[in-house]
Amino acid sequence: MTSRHYDVIVLGRSLGALTCAALLARRDFRVLVLGQGQRSQLYRYDQRVLSRRPFTFLAGSSPVFKRVLHELAQSQQFRRRMQALDPMFGWLSPGRRLEVPPDMELFVREIEREFPEVRQLVDELYTTVAQVNATADLAFEKDAVGPPGSWWERFETGRVSATLPYVKADRGADLLSKFPSGHPFRDLLLLPATFATHLALPADRLPPFSLARLHGAWTRGVSALVQSEQELSDFLIERLEAHGGAVALDRRAASIVVRRGSAVGVIEDGEGEATGSSAVVSDQSGEAVAELSGGEGVTKYAQSDWPQLRAEASRFVVSLRVKTEGLPDALPAESFVVPERYAKRDPRSPALRLSRLSPRALDPDDADPNGTLLIAEALLPARGALTLLEARDAVLGTLREHLPFLDRSLSLVDSPHDGLPLWDFRNGARREVERSHLHGAAAGVEAMERLWSVEPAGYLELSGEPVRGPVPGTYLVGKTVLPGLGQEGELIAAWSAARVITGKDRQRQRMRRQMWSKIETT
Repeated sequence: MTSRHYDVIVLGRSLGALTCAALLARRDFRVLVLGQGQRSQLYRYDQRVLSRRPFTFLAGSSPVFKRVLHELAQSQQFRRRMQALDPMFGWLSPGRRLEVPPDMELFVREIEREFPEVRQLVDELYTTVAQVNATADLAFEKDAVGPPGSWWERFETGRVSATLPYVKADRGADLLSKFPSGHPFRDLLLLPATFATHLALPADRLPPFSLARLHGAWTRGVSALVQSEQELSDFLIERLEAHGGAVALDRRAASIVVRRGSAVGVIEDGEGEATGSSAVVSDQSGEAVAELSGGEGVTKYAQSDWPQLRAEASRFVVSLRVKTEGLPDALPAESFVVPERYAKRDPRSPALRLSRLSPRALDPDDADPNGTLLIAEALLPARGALTLLEARDAVLGTLREHLPFLDRSLSLVDSPHDGLPLWDFRNGARREVERSHLHGAAAGVEAMERLWSVEPAGYLELSGEPVRGPVPGTYLVGKTVLPGLGQEGELIAAWSAARVITGKDRQRQRMRRQMWSKIETT
């Protein structure tokens, strides 16, 4: 017996989980969100903010997110929060500095200055990328389940996907086939997409549609939120609570309760009584959901034909507090940093995604108003030559190649992923600070975000696991559902799960059809 019951329990605090929860709450479902032990983006040392991951809302311009905002009646409100990045990103490689601005004329000048020998090829490439993304926008405006599960969903989604380029007979196309082998511009196209996807594939092996869509997310107008990921999370939680949802990010489900072969609730850590629900949504993998159920209720299909996911790489992040005067004034908010030995594929010289943030914007109470927060992210192969204990030094080595005054400007250096002490340089020499003195960080190693390989390749080579979980009554909205589309894939999974759950409740289906949605109201 249970004394508490919700229509839907959502496990996780990721983009997909919170989006799905907010949509279901808007549709009059009673929703409970449990944080499931996942940590927020920020943590602190000595009243100075640090970050465990970079965040740029690349899916902010996606038609899927626009549909979400429209249903939540928040299009105008959210638009005011977004700030356009100009340049959209910077490029730092040996002997080259390039910015990618929103203004096409300025971008053409940058290409003529740095890559005059391939100017015509670049024009052709970006014409193709623009056409692919325009077609994809029209397709993703349609209300369909992705990846599809039932016969009707396959028919409905198939009609949409049939309009997409590079997903049928031409799925083996190479967007860079005309560029000389080894030309540095190839990396400028490939690296942004590599950091945006959740697939653990070499950049040149990404499906061509995925490559065009992900690179397009970086080059069609990138917007940022002042408070980064925290602002987006707060916005979705605010909408969820406004429609009667409950949020407990500090609580987690210890197990999923299964009766008669279907999920009927969860048992929270420290609770002896189950919290009932008609559906359990998770942003974890299907394997993690099956473990929470203790193997009970797992369908025969899941036992025999479930896609095989392997974590082939992970995101390693180093957070640096530096003196602003020691940085180039022109360093953009987002950059990709290529070391000299990257062309030789030296695993000890990783390429980086580098984010530059104002600590005071993230936390008004930050103790250093003149400092800057840099967040450097490297992709570490699971079986690479670079070990976890060496990764922090390798990241700093790449940064030193392009930021010559970095060592003089360093205040704090830390990574939540290697278990090493925080490095404090504020007195001139490096002082090591045990992790127990950090607020909001684990005392040991924190797990890195994984990048996945999928066998066999999923729907259109973009998907991984189904939206419907391995136990009836469970649903997946995490990075494993549509890893080939990055953040946009998480939004599609969230919308799809919300649609499937709503479709199982005929009363709420009728209510949703009757909802007045032509004019948004707050």
